[in-house]
Amino acid sequence: MSEDTIHRATHFLSLKLRREGFPDKGGHGIVAAAPIRRGELLCVWGGRIVNRAEVDALSEVERSYVLQIEDQLYLFAPGPVEHAEYVNHSCAPNAGFSGQISLVALRSIRPGEEVCFDYGMSESSDFAEFDCRCGAPSCRGRVRSDDWMRPDLQHRYRGFFSPYLQRRIDGLAESLPSVSRVRSASSRASRRRSTVLVAAPAT
Repeated sequence: MSEDTIHRATHFLSLKLRREGFPDKGGHGIVAAAPIRRGELLCVWGGRIVNRAEVDALSEVERSYVLQIEDQLYLFAPGPVEHAEYVNHSCAPNAGFSGQISLVALRSIRPGEEVCFDYGMSESSDFAEFDCRCGAPSCRGRVRSDDWMRPDLQHRYRGFFSPYLQRRIDGLAESLPSVSRVRSASSRASRRRSTVLVAAPAT
C-alpha cells in the first residue's frame, strides 16, 4: 500500500475518483476515473461532531462543508479541505447514503462522469438551502430544508437517505394508515346513511 493511500486523512475517497475543476459549482467536483459498479463505496467522511450553535458560529464557507448526521447534530472537519469534501449536489444524483457518513453508487458510473448526491438526502437545516444550478432536467431550482418531505424524493431515494431522515419518513408513513382507516370508515358510514335514506318508504 502506497504512502498516498495511508496518509493521515480525515476522510476516505475511493481511488477510482479524482478531483476536477468545476467553476460553475464553487470551483471543484469529483469525477470517476474508472468504471464504478452500483453499490460500490465512494467515500466516507470524518470529522468532529458539532451542534447547531457551533455550526452557527462557523463562517459561511465553513458551513458549506458541514454534513448533517442527526437532528441538531453535524459533522465538521476543521483544517484544510480534502478532496472527499468536493462531492457536489445534483437533483439527478448517482450516489446516495449508506449509513450516516458513507456514499455509495446508486447505479453504474462511467469514467469522466461527475459523482453527485442530492443534498436533500441528508440536510434538513435552513442554513443548507441554496439556489440550484445543477443543470439536470429534473432540477428543482432550489434545494430546501424540507425536500426530504417530497413524496417523489422519498420514493426515489428510499434506502439511501441519511438514517435520521429515513426514520422521519418512516414515522410519517406509519401515521398515514390510521388516518386512511378513519377516512375510509367515515366514507363507509356516509354511504350507509345515503343507502338508508334512498331506501326509506315515501310518506
